[in-house]
Amino acid sequence: MPQTHTPQPLKLLPAYLGVTSLDEALRHPRIARILWLEILVNDAIDWATLTHPLVQQAYQTACRWHTHYRSLISSLVSRLPLPEDDGLIDERLYRQFAAALEFAHAHA
Repeated sequence: MPQTHTPQPLKLLPAYLGVTSLDEALRHPRIARILWLEILVNDAIDWATLTHPLVQQAYQTACRWHTHYRSLISSLVSRLPLPEDDGLIDERLYRQFAAALEFAHAHA
């Protein structure tokens, strides 16, 4: 069956999950824990318009992290700002966040 979506330029997910498309990534069992990081470093995809529940949840998480760490993110990764969201973030994910930023910065 032909793919219905055009391929999207992914930055982290190919290395993190071994996937080549967003459609493939959304079927991966680990996507819920990693998608927010892809959104955080990748503005080549219009994430706000995607209606998949995992994307919507990850988008909100990415917006919150971007709000809390805007200066750090913008110093390492070139991306358009995400909408502000002052909601709570899980600081236990900071190591994962830092590793993703380092990876995106090194592979930019």
